[in-house]
Amino acid sequence: MAEEPKLIPQVTKELKPFFDAARNHQLMVQKCDNCGALRFPAAPLCLNCDSDKASWTPVSGRGQVFSFTVMHRAYHPAFKAPYILAVIELDEGVKMTSNVVGIEHSRVKCGMPVEVAWDKLSDEVTLPRFRPASQGAAR
Repeated sequence: MAEEPKLIPQVTKELKPFFDAARNHQLMVQKCDNCGALRFPAAPLCLNCDSDKASWTPVSGRGQVFSFTVMHRAYHPAFKAPYILAVIELDEGVKMTSNVVGIEHSRVKCGMPVEVAWDKLSDEVTLPRFRPASQGAAR
């Protein structure tokens, strides 16, 4: 049986801290060292104050579905349609594009609480996906 194709993102110098943390199941975003604003994806300048000084900080991995679409066509063999492409608003306020997994696509709703779930693609790359939050999970 042939191995499933994978679409693995490139680990750039700028995103290495994110991928290093994800391998250890820790979700990190950039934090401006000047004003404290959080941002994702990583960017060379703060959108709030234009500072070029930033560090990486852990976030909870909990949030809610801000927006989503159900993809009924697989644009790459690594994706099995239908799949859910979503914008997740983390509890800390940062928005992150990812997938919602572990739920039938017809049951996903905007505002639905979610938590990070890890998807190991290779020894170097583990990606955050999101699943419905556990009942009683601290928010």
